[in-house]
Amino acid sequence: MKGRTSSPPQEGAAPPSRCPDNSAFKQQRLPAWKPQLTLASVLSSFFLTGAFCLMVGVCLVLSANSVREIQVDYSDKCSDCSKLRENSSNWNKECHCFVNFTLKEDILGDVFMYYGLQNFYQNHRRYMMSRSDAQLLGRNVNIQRSYCAPFSTYRNGTPMAPCGAIANSIFNDTIDLFYNRNSSVIQVPLLKTGNSWWTDKNVKFRNPESYNLSSAFAGTARPPSWQKPVYLLDEDDERNNGYVNDDFIIWMRVSAFATFRNLYRRVRRVRQFAEGLPAGNYTFHISYNFPVTRFQGRKHVILSTVVWSGGSNPFLGIAYLVSGTAATLTGFVITGIHLKLRKKKTYFQKQ
Repeated sequence: MKGRTSSPPQEGAAPPSRCPDNSAFKQQRLPAWKPQLTLASVLSSFFLTGAFCLMVGVCLVLSANSVREIQVDYSDKCSDCSKLRENSSNWNKECHCFVNFTLKEDILGDVFMYYGLQNFYQNHRRYMMSRSDAQLLGRNVNIQRSYCAPFSTYRNGTPMAPCGAIANSIFNDTIDLFYNRNSSVIQVPLLKTGNSWWTDKNVKFRNPESYNLSSAFAGTARPPSWQKPVYLLDEDDERNNGYVNDDFIIWMRVSAFATFRNLYRRVRRVRQFAEGLPAGNYTFHISYNFPVTRFQGRKHVILSTVVWSGGSNPFLGIAYLVSGTAATLTGFVITGIHLKLRKKKTYFQKQ
């Protein structure tokens, strides 16, 4: 088969042009808008930005200050249980402690219970990667190839469910709240579901498909620091058991800072607590399981309300106030420089 041969260019023919087409777009003749930075436009932008940030910052700070919150540190009050948990061989021994506190005023509205940890670093890269998202989606995967090691399998080859350092270190204290009214003790009803994000509960976490959870997790074992397997996290509610347990889901969303709080329960507004928590004496009944002595940490329980801007955190409001102040001061500085230069220009023109 003979190959094609290109015909030589004819003599006198002009070489093909490499210039763009003579169009408004390719020749960059389209109309364009260029802002004219005048003194009035620059100063107005700085002052308007400053006024907006100051207004939003004041609203956020006032909103954060209106949050009712009480924080109870029980690290030292449960010192006996803390010493017991220092020895890992006592993992199967129960230890309870009681922490009393007083509400001087009613906490009206929805009341949220948080547990807080101090000096617990979750932002280490190896810790954050020590999980298997495919396993948490309920898939039958080979977790030995995941980042879960050394919390992937036991020495006999039994895989851990769930695997990884995040799951193994889950906060597993049990906290109950009691209201001491006159001579009677009333347990405050708490809601343990509906606390996690909808996307986490319905998208990112799934249980393996089976006719029951115990058979779904057959052939697996609990992580070393757990006291019970994952399919017994909530035996009363099948929709809150296994990988879709709210406490487990909330813990798996790691914090960026060493001191943080996670939502634990919500007060159910019924009977004496229909309007919130009334003033009086209360007691936290704590089943102590999570040790903090080794990393010199602290544990506390927080009862708090929320507002439209969130909880009691004035950082965002302070950031807006600082930004608004900086923009306003910059506007005044530019105004001062302009007036000074204008006076100097007028002086030289008179000379």
